[in-house]
Amino acid sequence: MTRRIRFITEYDGTNYVGWQDQPNGTAVQELLEKAVFETTGEKTTVQGSGRTDSGVHARAQVAHFDTEARMAADKFAYALNTRLPQDIRVLWSEEAPEGFHSRFSAKYKQYRYAVQTGPHARVFTRNNALHCYSKLDFDKMQRAAEAVTGEHDFRAFMCKDTKMENTVRTVYLSEWRREGEMLYYNVAGNGFLYNMVRILVGTMLDIGAGRKGEEAIAEALTGCDRNFAGATAPAKGLTLWRVRYADFDTEEILSKL
Repeated sequence: MTRRIRFITEYDGTNYVGWQDQPNGTAVQELLEKAVFETTGEKTTVQGSGRTDSGVHARAQVAHFDTEARMAADKFAYALNTRLPQDIRVLWSEEAPEGFHSRFSAKYKQYRYAVQTGPHARVFTRNNALHCYSKLDFDKMQRAAEAVTGEHDFRAFMCKDTKMENTVRTVYLSEWRREGEMLYYNVAGNGFLYNMVRILVGTMLDIGAGRKGEEAIAEALTGCDRNFAGATAPAKGLTLWRVRYADFDTEEILSKL
């Protein structure tokens, strides 16, 4: 009998070309599928809740695969970890309910972008935060972030080469947090366009540094023109932080581990 196993995985994306299999390098999906094959002897596709780009990290990527193996569902996390590199870990696994799909069943996704401020880049954040030595106006960035919430056409915050008809998304949370010299941008919504979060961050950093006015976000949303927005922030500062479904929330599960 075929079962669907869903799991939460975290990874440091520094050494990978992203989540999805690609011919130009090693992908996280590729290594997970290899680990499943070595565990079950089955060639199967591991489907993720979303595609993270090259260099992007995940704290709570949800994925699933189908199997006929009789192993207890919660044991797959342990079995897969013995076959994965140390920068990819499966944190939790269980049998999924009928009809579950890691991507199409997701209701809410949250990303976090990390910025390290100060005159010198720090060693221990070099792979997961953007160093910004420019003085940033936090209050301006926070006000700009507030303009992102709600339902908008985010065409201006999408990579120019992307072809997508529906560019309307709903953002539930958009805020900056400050912890010492670290700034964190938290954004959650029902879905995100290609490079959307990184372009939002790049635009807000331009606002904070005085290179753009506070109205830049609103103007880009109204004009739907990529030229109104700022540069695309580097991938290394971005982490897939949380995914929520009708029957479970990664944040609740991770808090109990």
